[in-house]
Amino acid sequence: MTLSITAPVAGTVLALADVPDPVFSAALVGPGIAVDPGDVPTAEVVAPVAGTIMKFHPHAFVIIAEDGTGVLVHLGLDTVQLGGKGFTLHAAEKDVAAKGQRLVTWSPQEVHAGGRSPVTPVIVMERKADQLSLSVAPGDVVAAGDELFTCG
Repeated sequence: MTLSITAPVAGTVLALADVPDPVFSAALVGPGIAVDPGDVPTAEVVAPVAGTIMKFHPHAFVIIAEDGTGVLVHLGLDTVQLGGKGFTLHAAEKDVAAKGQRLVTWSPQEVHAGGRSPVTPVIVMERKADQLSLSVAPGDVVAAGDELFTCG
Protein backbone atom coordinates (compact mmCIF):
# COMPACT_ATOMS: atom_id res chain seq x y z
CA MET A 1 0.00 0.00 0.00
CA THR A 2 1.30 3.45 -0.91
CA LEU A 3 0.71 6.25 1.57
CA SER A 4 0.32 9.83 0.31
CA ILE A 5 1.62 12.54 2.66
CA THR A 6 0.35 16.06 2.01
CA ALA A 7 1.48 19.52 3.02
CA PRO A 8 0.23 20.48 6.49
CA VAL A 9 0.78 24.17 5.68
CA ALA A 10 0.99 26.32 2.58
CA GLY A 11 4.39 27.64 1.57
CA THR A 12 7.63 26.98 -0.28
CA VAL A 13 9.13 23.50 -0.29
CA LEU A 14 12.63 23.02 1.15
CA ALA A 15 14.86 19.96 0.97
CA LEU A 16 15.31 18.47 4.41
CA ALA A 17 19.07 19.02 4.07
CA ASP A 18 18.38 22.78 3.84
CA VAL A 19 16.43 22.97 7.12
CA PRO A 20 18.44 25.17 9.53
CA ASP A 21 18.40 22.57 12.31
CA PRO A 22 21.02 19.80 12.56
CA VAL A 23 18.62 17.10 13.78
CA PHE A 24 16.18 17.60 10.91
CA SER A 25 18.74 18.40 8.18
CA ALA A 26 20.67 15.19 8.95
CA ALA A 27 17.39 13.21 8.87
CA LEU A 28 18.10 11.86 12.35
CA VAL A 29 14.38 11.63 13.11
CA GLY A 30 13.59 10.27 9.66
CA PRO A 31 13.37 11.27 6.00
CA GLY A 32 10.99 13.87 4.68
CA ILE A 33 10.75 17.39 3.37
CA ALA A 34 9.95 20.82 4.80
CA VAL A 35 7.60 23.67 3.98
CA ASP A 36 8.42 27.30 4.73
CA PRO A 37 5.13 29.13 5.31
CA GLY A 38 6.93 32.46 5.09
CA ASP A 39 5.95 35.49 7.13
CA VAL A 40 2.16 35.07 7.02
CA PRO A 41 0.26 36.37 10.06
CA THR A 42 -1.91 33.25 10.42
CA ALA A 43 -1.60 29.72 9.07
CA GLU A 44 -3.96 26.77 9.30
CA VAL A 45 -2.26 23.42 9.85
CA VAL A 46 -4.02 20.35 8.48
CA ALA A 47 -3.46 16.63 8.96
CA PRO A 48 -1.04 15.33 6.29
CA VAL A 49 -2.50 11.81 6.59
CA ALA A 50 -5.58 10.21 8.08
CA GLY A 51 -4.92 8.44 11.35
CA THR A 52 -4.68 8.63 15.11
CA ILE A 53 -2.97 11.60 16.75
CA MET A 54 -0.46 9.85 19.03
CA LYS A 55 1.43 12.92 20.25
CA PHE A 56 -0.03 16.40 20.16
CA HIS A 57 1.84 19.47 21.35
CA PRO A 58 1.17 23.03 20.19
CA HIS A 59 4.43 23.07 18.17
CA ALA A 60 4.48 19.46 16.92
CA PHE A 61 2.37 16.35 16.44
CA VAL A 62 2.65 12.75 15.32
CA ILE A 63 -0.12 10.99 13.44
CA ILE A 64 -0.05 7.23 13.03
CA ALA A 65 -1.61 6.42 9.66
CA GLU A 66 -3.87 3.42 9.17
CA ASP A 67 -0.92 1.38 7.82
CA GLY A 68 1.12 2.09 11.00
CA THR A 69 3.37 4.78 9.48
CA GLY A 70 4.17 7.65 11.84
CA VAL A 71 4.26 11.16 10.38
CA LEU A 72 5.79 13.97 12.44
CA VAL A 73 4.96 17.61 11.72
CA HIS A 74 7.09 20.18 13.57
CA LEU A 75 5.74 23.74 13.34
CA GLY A 76 8.83 25.91 13.16
CA LEU A 77 12.23 25.39 14.73
CA ASP A 78 12.91 25.85 18.44
CA THR A 79 9.20 26.58 18.89
CA VAL A 80 8.98 24.23 21.88
CA GLN A 81 10.52 27.19 23.77
CA LEU A 82 7.29 29.14 23.23
CA GLY A 83 5.39 26.84 25.58
CA GLY A 84 2.34 26.83 23.33
CA LYS A 85 2.05 30.63 23.09
CA GLY A 86 0.73 31.63 19.69
CA PHE A 87 -0.70 28.19 18.82
CA THR A 88 -4.40 27.29 18.93
CA LEU A 89 -5.22 23.57 19.01
CA HIS A 90 -8.31 22.21 17.26
CA ALA A 91 -7.88 18.52 18.18
CA ALA A 92 -6.50 16.40 21.00
CA GLU A 93 -4.14 13.48 21.52
CA LYS A 94 -5.78 10.13 20.63
CA ASP A 95 -8.29 11.80 18.27
CA VAL A 96 -8.74 10.16 14.89
CA ALA A 97 -8.01 12.82 12.28
CA ALA A 98 -9.20 12.91 8.70
CA LYS A 99 -6.64 13.83 6.07
CA GLY A 100 -6.88 17.60 5.58
CA GLN A 101 -8.61 18.19 8.93
CA ARG A 102 -7.58 21.44 10.63
CA LEU A 103 -5.47 20.63 13.69
CA VAL A 104 -3.65 23.85 14.66
CA THR A 105 -3.75 27.56 13.89
CA TRP A 106 -0.53 29.50 14.44
CA SER A 107 1.35 32.64 13.42
CA PRO A 108 4.53 32.02 11.42
CA GLN A 109 4.97 35.81 11.46
CA GLU A 110 5.13 35.87 15.28
CA VAL A 111 7.50 32.88 15.32
CA HIS A 112 9.79 34.70 12.88
CA ALA A 113 9.52 38.00 14.77
CA GLY A 114 10.62 36.14 17.91
CA GLY A 115 13.87 35.10 16.23
CA ARG A 116 12.82 31.56 15.30
CA SER A 117 12.32 29.90 11.94
CA PRO A 118 8.76 29.01 10.84
CA VAL A 119 10.13 26.21 8.59
CA THR A 120 7.93 23.15 9.10
CA PRO A 121 9.57 19.73 8.66
CA VAL A 122 7.29 16.85 7.64
CA ILE A 123 8.99 13.59 8.62
CA VAL A 124 8.15 9.94 8.05
CA MET A 125 9.31 8.06 11.10
CA GLU A 126 11.01 4.65 11.01
CA ARG A 127 11.47 4.72 7.23
CA LYS A 128 14.50 5.13 4.98
CA ALA A 129 14.85 7.91 2.42
CA ASP A 130 14.72 5.43 -0.48
CA GLN A 131 11.20 4.46 0.63
CA LEU A 132 9.92 7.97 -0.21
CA SER A 133 8.98 9.24 -3.64
CA LEU A 134 8.87 13.04 -3.80
CA SER A 135 5.93 14.66 -5.57
CA VAL A 136 7.42 18.17 -5.29
CA ALA A 137 10.84 19.74 -5.59
CA PRO A 138 12.61 22.36 -3.47
CA GLY A 139 11.39 25.79 -4.50
CA ASP A 140 7.89 24.58 -5.41
CA VAL A 141 5.00 26.46 -3.80
CA VAL A 142 2.32 24.25 -2.25
CA ALA A 143 -1.08 24.77 -0.69
CA ALA A 144 -2.04 22.95 2.47
CA GLY A 145 -3.29 19.54 1.32
CA ASP A 146 -1.06 19.29 -1.79
CA GLU A 147 0.85 16.00 -1.99
CA LEU A 148 4.47 16.25 -0.85
CA PHE A 149 5.55 12.63 -1.22
CA THR A 150 4.44 9.04 -1.09
CA CYS A 151 5.91 6.13 0.77
CA GLY A 152 5.22 2.47 0.37
